[in-house]
Amino acid sequence: MYEDKELQEYRDLLKPPDRFEEGFDWKTILGAVFIGFLMMPGSMYLQLVIGTGIGPAARWVTIILFAEVAKRAYQDLKQQEIFLLYYMAGAALASPFQGLLWNQYLVQSDAARMLGLTEFIPTWVAPQPDSLSLIERTFLHRDWLIPILLLVGAQIIQRIDQFGLGYALYRITSDVEKLPFPMAPVGALGTIALAESTEEKQKSWKWRVFSVGGVIGLAFGAIYVLLPTVSGLLFLEPIRLIPIPWVELTRHTEKLLPAVATGIQLDLGLLFIGMVLPFWAVIGGFVGLVITVVANPFLHKAGILTRWHPGMETVDTVFANNFDFYMSFGIGLGLAIGAIGIWQVLRSFGPSGPGVRGSLRDLFNPPPGRGDFNFWISIGIYVFSTLAYVGLCVWLVPNFPWIFFLGYGFIYTPVISYITARMEGIAGQFVSLPLVREASFIAGAKYFGYQGIEIWYAPIPIHNYGEATVNFRQIELTGTSIRGIIKSEIVVFPVVMIASLLFSQFIWRLAPIPSSQYPYAQELWHLQALNTLLMQTSTLEGNSLFYQALNWIYIVCGLGFGVVTYGVLSLFGLPILLVYGVVRGLGQSTPHGMLLEVLGAFLGRFFFLKRYGARWRQYAPVLLAGFSCGMGLTGMFAMGFALILKSLGRLAY
Repeated sequence: MYEDKELQEYRDLLKPPDRFEEGFDWKTILGAVFIGFLMMPGSMYLQLVIGTGIGPAARWVTIILFAEVAKRAYQDLKQQEIFLLYYMAGAALASPFQGLLWNQYLVQSDAARMLGLTEFIPTWVAPQPDSLSLIERTFLHRDWLIPILLLVGAQIIQRIDQFGLGYALYRITSDVEKLPFPMAPVGALGTIALAESTEEKQKSWKWRVFSVGGVIGLAFGAIYVLLPTVSGLLFLEPIRLIPIPWVELTRHTEKLLPAVATGIQLDLGLLFIGMVLPFWAVIGGFVGLVITVVANPFLHKAGILTRWHPGMETVDTVFANNFDFYMSFGIGLGLAIGAIGIWQVLRSFGPSGPGVRGSLRDLFNPPPGRGDFNFWISIGIYVFSTLAYVGLCVWLVPNFPWIFFLGYGFIYTPVISYITARMEGIAGQFVSLPLVREASFIAGAKYFGYQGIEIWYAPIPIHNYGEATVNFRQIELTGTSIRGIIKSEIVVFPVVMIASLLFSQFIWRLAPIPSSQYPYAQELWHLQALNTLLMQTSTLEGNSLFYQALNWIYIVCGLGFGVVTYGVLSLFGLPILLVYGVVRGLGQSTPHGMLLEVLGAFLGRFFFLKRYGARWRQYAPVLLAGFSCGMGLTGMFAMGFALILKSLGRLAY
């Protein structure tokens, strides 16, 4: 695993700098306002229309705009200032109130009525369906007061929390254990590309590659996003040259491939993602998909996939198959991956482990200028935030055993976070143990007499901070001081909360969510609601649908399949990323985007890599960043058309 050639290429993409700067000034403050009030509404709108926001695009658009303004003011943007804009854009675009848009749908959904759960959803999640606030589609109503206050409180704790255990683990795995974090350079290269473009020197290759991706994104976005949005405003039906979210083929292939969801997602962005992702991870996903396509007809014939019937399309097919087999099988696969991750961490402590380790002295003496704060302060933040989560849970769900909350926060969370931090540092892989949270809820219902579904909505202190170590490593690679990150968080938080509330209210008032105006939400939210609520029936009295779907034989089969697959791949010396890819392909989510990802992987590996050599590893993430920027520009333009014309339509009446 440690000698994997592909991982070694990612490790060597970027080295840490010698100097660090904060990068926080008036430009970053203006950037926060710009992102919150101009970029956030576009991202929210596209998330409902095509299923993907403009997270990456908004970052690049913001950076490019500020860079051009700085040039005309005869100023330069430093690399640290650019990364801070990039970081704040990511923080600002995670609109908290989008969760409340989902909650208002969930409490009114057909899935909740079908499963008999509508009355059990607590009012601190969303008002009941007869509330005037849902009829008028407004958050500015007293029935939403408690959900909004809880949301704001949880967001404050979350903002503080990221500098707790995640930062402590970063200090341990990066400073003391000297792990390489192979995927961190991928996230930092796009920022450095734009930093080079603002300097008074001949334009670098990174800026040229970024521009090529941007032009492709503009052209594709005009067809995929702009045309259907504008035509839908001007005509009775939108013109969609490319179906959103995918071309549905399940009914056409059901005789040849019964119980198989077929189709293709024609989003060109998937092609670029396939070029960036590790090749064997993509191929593993395709192998898992092929196994599923071959196995499902046999499973249907054998009487295992019984709920599928001819005439079902993708959403219903995936849910039926999950209910009959893949939910249980996927639990087993997840347990296998968790066990493999723990095994790899234990192995890494041996003499064959990666790199040369530091000492405990490095834990308390970080590199000068990086903006680090005392290690024990981060531990204190972790303890404070965990106790705050525990207090909220005890208040909201008093009937659930409080000892579980302490176990989540102070036993499970640090263990799984450290395992994940090491796996991210060694192989760039995230580790999770499936259904730990869910199993504990079921245990609380079975052995402690708890009944209800409030526990599913409480802010449980189960977190995996291992992924945060990669973010801190990216901050280090760009030469940005952590103190600048802390200041930007203080500035961006009020902007995010105010903008998120205003634009969530505005978009909801334009049309019901979901509806034909938001095709992605209309197509997929029903499936997501069914899967979510099915699990929640497990803590109610009686023979719930979750228990009907759970099958221990299939769980054991999944566990065995995952372990055996890993053993076979290791025996033949095949890349370890293939294992994670196979499990991803067997996950029984909507598989329609896999074909373009595989095509992108083959183009990158066998065409561009041969043509450009090892430098292609650096080209690919910059090209994807440019494409995301171009798509984001067309998305913002389309959103502007939609919001302005729909607003005028409402004013006319």
